[in-house]
Amino acid sequence: MIMPRFEKIAFVAAETTEAEDALRELSARYGNVAPEEADAIVALGGDGLMLQTMHSHLHSRIPIYGMNRGSVGFLLNDYRENQLQERLEAAEITVIHPLRMNVRDVNRQTHEALAINEVSLFRQTHQAAKLRIAVDGTNRLDELICDGVLVSTPAGSTAYNLSAHGPILPITAPLLALTPISPFRPRRWRGALLPNQARVQIEVLEPDKRPVSAVADHTEFRDVFAVEVEEQSDVDIFMMFDPGHTLAERILAEQFGIE
Repeated sequence: MIMPRFEKIAFVAAETTEAEDALRELSARYGNVAPEEADAIVALGGDGLMLQTMHSHLHSRIPIYGMNRGSVGFLLNDYRENQLQERLEAAEITVIHPLRMNVRDVNRQTHEALAINEVSLFRQTHQAAKLRIAVDGTNRLDELICDGVLVSTPAGSTAYNLSAHGPILPITAPLLALTPISPFRPRRWRGALLPNQARVQIEVLEPDKRPVSAVADHTEFRDVFAVEVEEQSDVDIFMMFDPGHTLAERILAEQFGIE
């Protein structure tokens, strides 16, 4: 007898009634093993839970299949209870890489975090931030006055990056989006597309007068002085999608305004 390739499934669920009901039903039907023992992890919730699950298993190399039991499901598949193992067998895998954010704060303390969607810098007070931006050690913008700036992966380009009027990137594009948030000067600067191997260095000017925080997805450090961002290409995250509904297809549809 040939055993199914996805015999052992780990389920994780958001803390909502809908997601927890799905967890009980699917666990009773398919079993529920510990994530480290699983052939696949199935996340039940919204995009927030999917991001949380990916962060929790960044180095496991276990594929993650999301099913929508939340309000936003861009990263998720439709919820169905039947034939889950067959859906996992047929799923197409998208490999994405996170960004690594290295931070030095005004007290000269260093911090590090990974981001799947984006690394963002924000002003902390009513005063606009003043930033200097370099790429691979070369200054490209001596002074950006703004509410903030972000560096987005292709996977994150339809999230906050899009809301900040940044470009949508095809999921397989070897690019990063550098996007300003409410730029005041230079007013017409709309950002840049960078090679995914680029190292982005952002220096906070006047950090005492104009404090800035840095955020990697949901990890925040305040009162930063300098931030360096680059792709962590040796970390692979495997996302699973039903055929015809891959992340690449969803991003392409988003570019044409199709929901």
